[in-house]
Amino acid sequence: MMLLLLALAVLALSYRYSTKNHDYWRKRNIKHEKPIPIFGTSFINKIGRKSFSEITTELYKKYSDEPVVGLFDGTTPELIIQDLDIVRRIINVDFAYFYLRGLGRNPKIEPEFYNLFHIEGDGWKLIRQRLNPAFTPAKLKNMFPLVVKCGEKLQIVGEEVVNRGGECDVRNLMARFTMEFIGACGFGIEMDTINNEHSSFIELGNKWFRPNFRKSLLTALYDLFPDTRTIVQKLLKDSQIIVSLTELLKNIRAERNFKPIGRNDFIDLLLELEGKGKMTGESIEKRNQDGKPEQVEMEMDLTCMAAQVLLFFTAGFETSSSTTSFTLHQLAYHPEEQQKIQKEIDMVLNKYNNKLCYDSISEMKALSNGFKEAMRLFPSLGTLHRVCARKYTIPGLNVTLDPGVKIIVPLQAIQTDDKYFDNPSQFMPDRFNDPNVERHKYAYMPFGEGPKACIGARLGNMQSLAGLAAVLHKFSVEPAPNTQRYPELDHGSNVVQSIKGGLPLKLTLRNKAVT
Repeated sequence: MMLLLLALAVLALSYRYSTKNHDYWRKRNIKHEKPIPIFGTSFINKIGRKSFSEITTELYKKYSDEPVVGLFDGTTPELIIQDLDIVRRIINVDFAYFYLRGLGRNPKIEPEFYNLFHIEGDGWKLIRQRLNPAFTPAKLKNMFPLVVKCGEKLQIVGEEVVNRGGECDVRNLMARFTMEFIGACGFGIEMDTINNEHSSFIELGNKWFRPNFRKSLLTALYDLFPDTRTIVQKLLKDSQIIVSLTELLKNIRAERNFKPIGRNDFIDLLLELEGKGKMTGESIEKRNQDGKPEQVEMEMDLTCMAAQVLLFFTAGFETSSSTTSFTLHQLAYHPEEQQKIQKEIDMVLNKYNNKLCYDSISEMKALSNGFKEAMRLFPSLGTLHRVCARKYTIPGLNVTLDPGVKIIVPLQAIQTDDKYFDNPSQFMPDRFNDPNVERHKYAYMPFGEGPKACIGARLGNMQSLAGLAAVLHKFSVEPAPNTQRYPELDHGSNVVQSIKGGLPLKLTLRNKAVT
């Protein structure tokens, strides 16, 4: 009898713990999905049946007339922001209340999370402040000759593909180009991943973005049970990646005598920043008694530098290769748009002796529009994330959020909404050319907006357009026998969207291509 009573007590306590806060949105009169114990509303996501982007897109349509919609990640309240004016306030105007992204883990346990995308608060502000000068147009222009070499290698591999019949997975092909770019512009080394589709660096990128069952399970436990996060994170810890990159960084720094050598790559930039000493600035988390921000500081040490290199590696690997290959996939099914872009590429490059250069890319408006349209249909980040840092009342709704509430901006859903885009499911690059169309600024933001907008947006755009120009100047793309018109999303992808099973296409040599 005692055992039965004890079991019932444990069940009652477990139920109470796993459902606390589940009345959060009801109390605030916010429409929301009905939560269940333990999982809240995230069960189908935690078991890998639907990506978070798919779920938020479905809810965006289901509650199309609502400015906000409530969810629960376990017991943590989440709020989908559907009204673009509220989006603007949260990610820009009222940034002081929402400076947390909430996607990282404790960097003291996993040092790779010291990178700019994951680190929070003052650490984020100091690193962002220090890295901003590394991504100016002048810096990118100096880096561009390294990009050109990668594009030339891509064309050589493309010829080999054509000689073998032309069929290939363009997702893999563009990942190899991206990795070669990362090697040249990030590490200052020749990785030769373009000629080796089984490169160890490709495998490293796949390992980071393709979670196994153990990692997925532990990540779900980390999200669902906040009180156990320290223990779970220690189980999640995998030192191999950051240790390998730190060792590589040590060697490169020593080879360069711990100072820039004029190569104009990311390592040069980091060495330049390291030489400036401690990062200092005003806190966004702490204030003095007089209300003014405290002064805070942080070292740009080897661990911090290695974490930024890892971000350069992982962010470029998945996002650029996904968006460029998806662009090629769309062009394969829209040959008239492909021909328009190719004609423009030929015309522009004819002015520059048929050589890619920084200035030539900026003149390729049709190519840029095609890339923008592909990112509209399939943004790398299907959702943007923030966390409420202190009590905040949403203007116009009279809803007060508590610290810790998660905020989700459903980017995929917004960018394919017919309120903002005519024929939103259609690939129509010219929509970015029409000066008569007035569109809400926050209806299209594949690189984010506000203080936390992607710091590498210009770099990613430059590199992606260069890769696409290199391919389309010499080749045409068309569907292969096993190409799916509408590829299936990887339902296990969350922060960064990906396609399940690659993107097979056929490359053909252009008759009028200038070699």
